Amino acid sequence: MLDQKGFDLWADGYDEEVGLSDEDQTYPFAGYKGVLGRIYQIVRSKENAKVLDLGFGTGTLAKKLYENGCEVWGQDFSDRMIAIAGAKMPSAHLFQGDFSLGLAEPLLHRSYDFIVATYSLHHLSDEEKIDFLRDLIGRLNEGGAILTGDVAFANRRDLEECRKNAGEEWDDEEIYFVYDELQRAFPTMQFERISHCAGVLSLVR
Repeated sequence: MLDQKGFDLWADGYDEEVGLSDEDQTYPFAGYKGVLGRIYQIVRSKENAKVLDLGFGTGTLAKKLYENGCEVWGQDFSDRMIAIAGAKMPSAHLFQGDFSLGLAEPLLHRSYDFIVATYSLHHLSDEEKIDFLRDLIGRLNEGGAILTGDVAFANRRDLEECRKNAGEEWDDEEIYFVYDELQRAFPTMQFERISHCAGVLSLVR
């Protein structure tokens, strides 16, 4: 798994690498643009939404929301990613922090219309995901939603099929979302499949 320095080094080439995988429809980023587009579509349905973006990276999604009038708050692991994103969104509130340790202090005392996480929470174990999502639900305004876009599968069978097809490209250090298993902890969770290895999971308060 990449440490903070690794993410910093990856930051400048991140968008290009992701774009190539998405265009080729290959694991792990097949459906990337579709995932971000779907989340953008949902969030922009609420005017001037207050959005917390967890793992915003270089700000690809957050910048679009920012330009659409959203109040953007965010947390990312990489100082370099924060610098790149911050240059695109000078009035956004962006903080450094490790998700496995929870939210950065300035983000704890606010509530949000949407909490979005794209290709970031797969660094948490399944147990950590459940605990983190439970904490995040309480930070939503009434009617708000957590929108998670990531490498995700409807069930374990689909994950194993993707693993088989990916071969040596499969990253065993990342822990991907399996919808029907997460549903045991969150019965109201919904899943929208975007590609063979990506989807959007939603939890509404």
